[in-house]
Amino acid sequence: MVSVRSIVDRVGPTLLHAVSIPESSPAVADVVIAEPGAGTQVAAGDLVLGVAVADVDGAATLIRHSAERRAAAVLLKPPFTARPAVRRCAVTAGIGLVEVRGATAWAQLVWLLRTVLDAAIDSTDDKDGEDRDDTGERGSGDLFRLADAVASVVDAPVTIEDTNSRVLAYSARQDLTDPARVSTIMGRRIPDDVLAKFRSRGVFRELSRGRQTIFVPAQRDGTLPRLIVPIRMGGELLGSMWAVVAGPVPDERAAAFADTAPVVALHLLRRRAHADARRRASADLLRALLEGKVGPRKAIAELELTDEPHRVVVIGTPGGDGPDDEGLRLALLERISQGIGRRPVVTELGGLLYAIVPEGSGPGSWAGLRAALAQGPEPGRAGSPNLAAGSAVPLVELARSRKEAEEALDLLRAGLLPGHVGSYDEVWTALVLHRAATAAGAAHVAELGPLERLRTHDRENRTEYVATLYEWLRFPGDPRAAARALRIHPNTFRYRMRRLLDLARLDLDDPDVRLALITQLVTLRWS
Repeated sequence: MVSVRSIVDRVGPTLLHAVSIPESSPAVADVVIAEPGAGTQVAAGDLVLGVAVADVDGAATLIRHSAERRAAAVLLKPPFTARPAVRRCAVTAGIGLVEVRGATAWAQLVWLLRTVLDAAIDSTDDKDGEDRDDTGERGSGDLFRLADAVASVVDAPVTIEDTNSRVLAYSARQDLTDPARVSTIMGRRIPDDVLAKFRSRGVFRELSRGRQTIFVPAQRDGTLPRLIVPIRMGGELLGSMWAVVAGPVPDERAAAFADTAPVVALHLLRRRAHADARRRASADLLRALLEGKVGPRKAIAELELTDEPHRVVVIGTPGGDGPDDEGLRLALLERISQGIGRRPVVTELGGLLYAIVPEGSGPGSWAGLRAALAQGPEPGRAGSPNLAAGSAVPLVELARSRKEAEEALDLLRAGLLPGHVGSYDEVWTALVLHRAATAAGAAHVAELGPLERLRTHDRENRTEYVATLYEWLRFPGDPRAAARALRIHPNTFRYRMRRLLDLARLDLDDPDVRLALITQLVTLRWS
């Protein structure tokens, strides 16, 4: 049983967008193309592609015809999917309506839909006839064979890379290349120094502009020429193909190389659909584990976790639910998903990202994740996401680690801790003060005694006597350190202390008075 929603999700928003899908929509069985006239044979469960639809009336007729035969959904391109009459017709007929992005080729979409449908049926039946490489990616064997086929077209060794310059597949004959390509194959990614050279020559700018082919001449350091072809689908850049050539390539051969891009694009979309499906399954299972709905034994088996202690890591973006925050969460999700086992152990709950990472120092551990994110552009600047980890615990106690991580995150978000990263066992002093302040705040302790007089004076006269008293108590007998904390001159600090003592008449020689004031001021600062 494969639903319309599942097919749309697997293909992804690059090509498809669900306009309306009724809850009672039948399972998808096949893909058919609606030909002009009444010759279209539509059966129950079909995805009907409105290839020949020319107007709103034609779209409505196809929708009604498909609904009568219990088809699963009708797929149309803009502008028809935006027309209210077409949308009303689909809702009234009780059939799904899916928008196909305008730049998508129908023939490619048919191939991709049938591939995704076959894969979905296979996974439902718990079958897996596809090749995997050493990373466990589905379809990788096909991609390597495709790289060999593309290499024969251009008569040069080829790599297929994603938009982050990671090598997804490569052809044979890589021994005939240069050290830069060898390093790329060994590291499964273009090295940073080589990447910088190509970037300085404007290669990636040209890729983003949609050039059909890009030729990069030989470089002084011995790097051989490259012929590069962008891989696009539906207007989105999915990756690129890089051929190491001896020199300028004849126009006919370069064009043939470029003509292979749509086929590679279909394979990349298929690969991404499988990866997205696995990521969603992992995320759902992790969500259930964090909520206590499944046991650790199932998590160990399906999330490929070990039985060593793990931490729950929670990440919060500054605003929470805005489009910028959503984009930042997705970017972080992609970064966190790399290097934590074979499958990403990451999910989203209530606008926060959660990950389970093992204790230790490897690339997938808390220390490794912390170091990796610290190297990126987000941490350390204004508006950075906050990253907090709970204690390292056995898998059966992950609920406790989650609560600890959330408590530490609250302190980071409130600005009560320096920086944007912290772990529960590192911030115990802040946690003690915060919990004590929370309890004391509920008892209204800050309203007792002469402190309220200083607070009122500060509000009415824009003075900072309460802050001055707080730093005096934090640095007893060290006015210079207290002045530095306030960023004022020590003489200014001493003057403020004399003035506030005149106002409040506090006996700071009494240790109980000092303890009471500390309790009140901590309550104000940390609650």
